[in-house]
Amino acid sequence: MENFIVEDLGLIDYEQAWKLQDEYAAEIAEGKRPPTLLLLEHPHVYTFGRKGNAENLLWNEIQLKEKGISTHWVDRGGDVTYHGPGQLVGYPLIPLTPLRLSHGEGGWGEGKTDYVGYIRKLEEMLIGVLMEYGVVSGQRSGKTGVWVQADVHSRCVHCSPEDRKKPAKIAAIGVKVDVHGVTRHGFALNVNPDMEYWNGIIPCGLPEPVVSLADLLHPAPSIPDVKEKIKNAFRTTFSA
Repeated sequence: MENFIVEDLGLIDYEQAWKLQDEYAAEIAEGKRPPTLLLLEHPHVYTFGRKGNAENLLWNEIQLKEKGISTHWVDRGGDVTYHGPGQLVGYPLIPLTPLRLSHGEGGWGEGKTDYVGYIRKLEEMLIGVLMEYGVVSGQRSGKTGVWVQADVHSRCVHCSPEDRKKPAKIAAIGVKVDVHGVTRHGFALNVNPDMEYWNGIIPCGLPEPVVSLADLLHPAPSIPDVKEKIKNAFRTTFSA
């Protein structure tokens, strides 16, 4: 997929970006727009996916208002997650059908869509970007996202001693593929967000630690620098 464009939307409201995804995906399905990667940050927001459980929202309406957090129930996979300034969000809008996401005997070919393979590709892309910063991360069986193991998480000075003994999620993924095979939503990489906001939810319905690059690296990389690495890694990962 050599012919794709990247749009840097800066800080943009969640609902505005959601509507833009619908508009661009329709254009891509009609052949009026090339595959597109949107890179952005959101103001403070909690979003619930198709498997969302309201019980995983821990703060009440007064607390949400005090902290300036909006909430949205959306059409991606997964449960509840947080987006906010300092977290780099990527929304790939790409047609999966022509892609050969799996290779070898028994792999998908032209005209078939490997949804799980697409998610694994996103994880692998983010793992490669983190490695460029010297942060070793990986996938976990039966779970979606990117994680650092306890030996890496132990670098987090503000995390509790108990949490530092556990794997921690550094990137979340939740996607949708529409009837035309075009992807929506995507990934969220914790670069340097205010980690307090994860106290208001049980992220993805899993009572497990969450970590950022700023917790592991001093100084933390800038959002513009991470964006450039994401652009290059995305092109490499999805060029086949």
